[in-house]
Amino acid sequence: MINFLNKSLSIEIENFVDHLKKECGLSSFKSFTKSAFVQYRKKIKPAVFKKLSSILIDEFYTDNDCAIKLWNGFRVLSVDGSSITLPITKELKRIYGETKNQTKTSLVQARASVLYDVLNHYVLDGILSPKDIGERTLALQHLCCSKTKDLIIYDRGYPAYDFIYEHCKKNVDYLMRGKVSFSAVTKAFMESDKTSQIVEIYPGKNVNISEKDYHKDTAIKVRLIRVKLPSGETELLITSLVNSKRYPNKIFKELYFKRWKVETFYDELKNKLKVEHFSGYSNQSILQDFYAALFISNVQTLIVNDLEDELNNQNKAKKYQYKVNTNLSYGFLKNRIIKLFFSKNHMEDIILELKILFKQHLVPIRTNRNQQRDTNKYRRREKPKVTKNQKDAI
Repeated sequence: MINFLNKSLSIEIENFVDHLKKECGLSSFKSFTKSAFVQYRKKIKPAVFKKLSSILIDEFYTDNDCAIKLWNGFRVLSVDGSSITLPITKELKRIYGETKNQTKTSLVQARASVLYDVLNHYVLDGILSPKDIGERTLALQHLCCSKTKDLIIYDRGYPAYDFIYEHCKKNVDYLMRGKVSFSAVTKAFMESDKTSQIVEIYPGKNVNISEKDYHKDTAIKVRLIRVKLPSGETELLITSLVNSKRYPNKIFKELYFKRWKVETFYDELKNKLKVEHFSGYSNQSILQDFYAALFISNVQTLIVNDLEDELNNQNKAKKYQYKVNTNLSYGFLKNRIIKLFFSKNHMEDIILELKILFKQHLVPIRTNRNQQRDTNKYRRREKPKVTKNQKDAI
């Protein structure tokens, strides 16, 4: 299940058994039918893949200070959501609902949300939920995986008094892109010529606070920052980093754009890991495939991060900076990820083999590229047909 089940299940099983016999020294391993696989996968909880990821992540963040990338002592995280198209079955319609357009064409789609370390490139938490559960609700669930000295970056649409209040309770810092209409305070700030201002925000007049642990006079101190984009537009940022001497205004534009890495992760998840090419039709199969993909992504990140120092030394002597080809790296993991768990050889030998392959297929880093986003293509229900020079690796 963690070996990229993208071909016919019968072919994948045959290749899997053959690989265990020839490459992993398990000559007595018996073949099994597609029906047997489908029946036995029902006994595996999707949570097992979340547990595997948490073990790997805990190992990375424990006693590994020299390898962990931080910003001013903060672990920089970002949360973002995306739609995942699912098979059309009665069970999945019941759980996730249907999305329809004006032509009455319906799809079954889930909402994915991830908490992502944008500097170290690990997925700390992932959720797959019905579309009627909002991104803000899912983001609050991710807070259980955050801690003090985390800085979480959010796009426009997340800021709300209650949302910010929950971060204050958890003692987690944040940077959010806000709407000018967020409150009267933000409107006044954007109408002024100030670039930064510390203000207090309060619950909205129409907020029901009967079940809240705050009241209408509970103030939250935030810092508002004006940022000018290359396009000439002006954006509003809201942050808990109120110390202007320690965190001057000029750092926030670059800091906010670090969240772009969570956007590129979704490209990786959908177009390189093929998460929407599900290997089953039940909800359990969907969740297994989703969380297995997040786990495989973290395995790939672990190996790539181990290579980073070596690549940095190589880049010093070259005209261009180079990085690992992400698409091909997943292709090289195919079958070799089986050897990581089943082979009698030492795990270090297999990881060394993967590192050599990764280094043989580096790609140059294209800096200062600015491609205009076509947001209208996401309004279409079908996937846009795009001629690709990047072929599928798995």
